[in-house]
Amino acid sequence: MTLDAVPRIPLNDGHLIPQLGLGVYKVPDDEAEHTVVTALEAGYRHIDTATLYGNEAGVGRALRTSGVPRDDVFVTTKVWNDQQGYESTLRAFDLSLAKLGLDEVDLYLIHWPAPKQDLYVETYRALEEIRSTGRARSIGVSNFHIHHLERLLGETDVVPVINQIEVQPWLQQRELRAFGEVNHIVTEAWSPLARGRVLDAPVLARIADAHGVTPAQVVIRWHLQSGLVVIPKSVTPSRIAANLDVFSFELTGDDMAAIGALDSGERVGSHPDEVG
Repeated sequence: MTLDAVPRIPLNDGHLIPQLGLGVYKVPDDEAEHTVVTALEAGYRHIDTATLYGNEAGVGRALRTSGVPRDDVFVTTKVWNDQQGYESTLRAFDLSLAKLGLDEVDLYLIHWPAPKQDLYVETYRALEEIRSTGRARSIGVSNFHIHHLERLLGETDVVPVINQIEVQPWLQQRELRAFGEVNHIVTEAWSPLARGRVLDAPVLARIADAHGVTPAQVVIRWHLQSGLVVIPKSVTPSRIAANLDVFSFELTGDDMAAIGALDSGERVGSHPDEVG
């Protein structure tokens, strides 16, 4: 795969994000360096981490040892729920930068709205301040539903560039994605393979056989053709490479419709109103 195979999606602030990246949720810090270096060597140029994951330091080590120029890699991290609030978010960001060993990140997100705390607007204002200093090139949110976004848009100045949410064939979130499109907020999919559970669906096996690929590659391709940014996670070198090898085939309209029919509303993660 050539390094220019991964499309870059324009964000509402003029920056670009590689449409396919590597997620490192639940990758221990002592494994993160090897995993990220493996991904960068395979051609990934987009790494998604978070304070919660406990592996920002390992990601930072990988960025320094890989030999890939910093400006070639899009790096995302996120503020965790127990750090929400204006001043505490500023402190949390400083700590994330220190662990990563970077002067700036490409994208900083609120990890969950944590509505019971009622701090996400105040927290986002801290993100606006961080953006204004240039230490985060872009800012956004994760796991926000329409009512969270509506409040944020009404009470803050900078439109989030991204809403990172669970999207997979069982949970396609069409209404939330449509709201994002209207408001120029890109949707980014976490857990795009439903933690592997969706891959046994017979329709995916049929489509995979028709294209000579795996069900996982079909699902990642479905995300890409749906216009989503997608960050599959793996620590296995062969799967890291396979997850990126999705640009030599294209799903048909019938394929896309068949996968669209799998939508059942079933989550593998938590509901945003119930976290934090």
